[in-house]
Amino acid sequence: MHEAVPSRRSRGLISWVRRGGLSTLVFFLPVLLSFGLFSWWPILRSLPLSVQRTNFLTTDWVGLDNFTRVLADPLLLTATLNTLWFALLALVFGFPVPVILAVFIAELRRTRGLASALVYLPVIFPPVVAVLLWKAFFDPSPTGVLNTILGWAGLGPLSWLNDGDLAMISIVLQATWASFGTATIIYLATLMGVQTELYDAAETDGAIALRRFWHVTLPQMRGVLLVMMLLQLIGTFQVFTEPYIMTNGGPEDRTVTILMLIYRYAFVSGDYGRATALSLLLAIALSGLSWIYLWATKRWSTS
Repeated sequence: MHEAVPSRRSRGLISWVRRGGLSTLVFFLPVLLSFGLFSWWPILRSLPLSVQRTNFLTTDWVGLDNFTRVLADPLLLTATLNTLWFALLALVFGFPVPVILAVFIAELRRTRGLASALVYLPVIFPPVVAVLLWKAFFDPSPTGVLNTILGWAGLGPLSWLNDGDLAMISIVLQATWASFGTATIIYLATLMGVQTELYDAAETDGAIALRRFWHVTLPQMRGVLLVMMLLQLIGTFQVFTEPYIMTNGGPEDRTVTILMLIYRYAFVSGDYGRATALSLLLAIALSGLSWIYLWATKRWSTS
């Protein structure tokens, strides 16, 4: 009798189990199931919903009509431009601030822990509470918090959220305050991993603080900075809570964003098919933007 020789596939499976692959899979299975149920399943479910007209009681097949109606909506251009404007302002205000704070905190010795805690404090606030707090700060009356401070400087009160030119800037300021703590801690952790010998060598060569930052700090942070910029870009295109609570898209639709338009389609008009169609268009646009960004940064990193 010939003994059964295990096939290459079965030997590989046995080796995988012996190396702990099965136990690893068991540990990760709840996470994978949760991710699939709450992330991938809604995405897959939205694909047929985007070509249907439904109120979840009756459903009609409409093909690409939902996409056509989305693209024909004049408010889409307004929402897109507003979202792009928010993204630009958020990068201008929100991207350099955490970097500067992280570099400053890294130079501290005794109070570094306290400074890190204070910087991270805004992140602890529930988002809705933080937005309502800043909405009170932006009270356009002369007795509002920010207008009172302006009054001390001899400046007149500003309308803030009621002014079309200031509303988006005000929202960006609140969003920057609420989110810069996380980025600062990530950058600080990166800086703590930079070898002190590099700074010592730069100081020996007579490099001033600005040159040390440019030639030592930034190159060491480049990978983290590129990833954080991509995450911030994606996050800014998905802004909803701040403009919804602070201005509800006003004044005169100057702060309506793409996600607010999706919300109006779904929960104001009850047009879930059109809301899903716009969501898919946004997902495709962000995927394309991410691919271009990663391709460009990869070429830049290897050049």
